[in-house]
Amino acid sequence: MTDANHQELILDQFTRQATVFSTAPAITDEEALGMVTRAARPAPADRLLDVACGPGLVVCAFAPHVREATGIDMTPAMLERAGKLAADKGVANVAWHRGDVYALPYDDGSFTIVTTRFSCHHFLDPAAVLREMVRVCAPGGRIVVVDDYASEDPAKAAVFNRLEKLRDPSHSRALSLSELKRLFGTAGLPDPEATFYELRGDVPGLLARSFPNPGDDLEIIEMFKASAADDRLGVPVRLAGDEIYYAYPVAILAATRPA
Repeated sequence: MTDANHQELILDQFTRQATVFSTAPAITDEEALGMVTRAARPAPADRLLDVACGPGLVVCAFAPHVREATGIDMTPAMLERAGKLAADKGVANVAWHRGDVYALPYDDGSFTIVTTRFSCHHFLDPAAVLREMVRVCAPGGRIVVVDDYASEDPAKAAVFNRLEKLRDPSHSRALSLSELKRLFGTAGLPDPEATFYELRGDVPGLLARSFPNPGDDLEIIEMFKASAADDRLGVPVRLAGDEIYYAYPVAILAATRPA
């Protein structure tokens, strides 16, 4: 797939997802956002950039703790949601930019905290994005990457990624935890500190915040049901009557850029 085609998929999916994604309980969870904030160790003089900021939840979570907080995303509908969220929360030290995460429109060392959340699995080249994040981060600043991750078992990871691609055609590939950690070394960062939580929900709620192609939702449901018996997805799945519950593992990886 070309970059242009992938960007079209992202624009299509996240324009349609703008409202449902930005209001989903698993995405707006204040406790999880607090974990991300604490991993960055913000101080009042810090300047934050959130890459692929979506509806601005991370930016607005950091805003009370830093001097200024900026979000960049390629989807106008998401940036509109971000602006509304900031207005609703009454935070004024925020800015929103539309741009390319592979070529961030900022000078070297412009920020002291650079974050991205639930985005690496959409990047065709996550290492390139992380290198850009490091470039715009000042020496001694913090880099924080948050994402769900696939099993270390290649077969289970392949099935999980197939399901996620069916659910959201803009999905590229969920990395394993070891792969996510190795990204830091390729970008010149030390081994990251890691904290964990689970992105929990039910399958109807998961499907409601993405737009699979017609008929793929039925295959997704069957894949979850099968995994409850044989763990083919490599993530916890539980059946309760007609309900299907999942718990995607999420890592918060943080490192300080060497001086």
